[in-house]
Amino acid sequence: MTAPGAFADVAALRECWHPVAFSRDLADRPVHADLLGEPLVLWRDTDGRPRANSDLCVHRGTALSLGWVSGNELVCPYHGWRYRPDGRCVAIPQLEDPSRVPAKARIGAFGCQERYGLIWVALAQPRWPLPEVPELEDGAWAVVAAGPYRWQCDAARQVENFTDFGHFPWVHPGLLGDPDRPVVPRHEVRTEGNVLHYTIVRPEARGSDDFPVFGNEQAGPPERRSRYELHLPYTIALRLGWGGERGMVYFFASQPVSADQCAGYVLIGRNYNLDQPDRVLQEFEDTIFGQDQVVVESQRPERVPFDLAAELHLKFDAVAVAYRKAMRELGLATSDAIGHVTGPARKA
Repeated sequence: MTAPGAFADVAALRECWHPVAFSRDLADRPVHADLLGEPLVLWRDTDGRPRANSDLCVHRGTALSLGWVSGNELVCPYHGWRYRPDGRCVAIPQLEDPSRVPAKARIGAFGCQERYGLIWVALAQPRWPLPEVPELEDGAWAVVAAGPYRWQCDAARQVENFTDFGHFPWVHPGLLGDPDRPVVPRHEVRTEGNVLHYTIVRPEARGSDDFPVFGNEQAGPPERRSRYELHLPYTIALRLGWGGERGMVYFFASQPVSADQCAGYVLIGRNYNLDQPDRVLQEFEDTIFGQDQVVVESQRPERVPFDLAAELHLKFDAVAVAYRKAMRELGLATSDAIGHVTGPARKA
């Protein structure tokens, strides 16, 4: 569904880093991913570095992710054409001299890096670096990965849901909120460049016997201090504390698969319960994201309207308002963005 207004600008989003896979998913064979409607093939070179290219052989449009890696070259499964990481074809077996390759025989090559257990791709020169989250690279912290959570909506809907405090008592009663305490505490949002900073202190539901994941230790009703950094367009670093030594960091990044499809990646670090099985946290996140998915996928339009007049905002929506303003001010959302949108990419 499309409605008039301002929406995320796909051309501008190409100039940002986005997650496209967990590192663990990229081994010795190529892997397909979609980013902003662009079909990608991900693979590792002989040094183990991740590479990202267009997943379309220039010859007949075959998905290169169906092929294989030979040394530092990606081999097409249809005719055996071989591509270097920079996208240039270097061998065509059907020629008497396979090395006499036409200059036009090349595919797209994109910026690619590996950090925090994720593979990141930028389709154009990125405007900002990845967020610094040292806890995820500190051996004293246990880190658990969850997801990806694939939703039928745009990445901005997924991000705004992650920062929406008002829904906790109703969508996650007993896990993240309490219907008897629905009031959202006052909080201020500070914008610095492409990062929104805000802190909220609020009571939370007592720890669940099914999901003993949080670090609150006091005998009375637990109180949580949450410090957020929302890195535009779609990445969040959230640090949780309960007044003691225990700390937790949530790192969330949404992959804009296409105009109305996304995939959320979650990394959770903590300095307590280091021996607890990963599955406890993963099942908790699966439950939370499952509850959210039903609601968010019902929202219309499927894409966040960045025109503030398009939806009603109240004081407790301070984060959403600041986010939508900043996205427009930085050119990541525009009133003519509809013309830049591409549909879902072909699956290999």
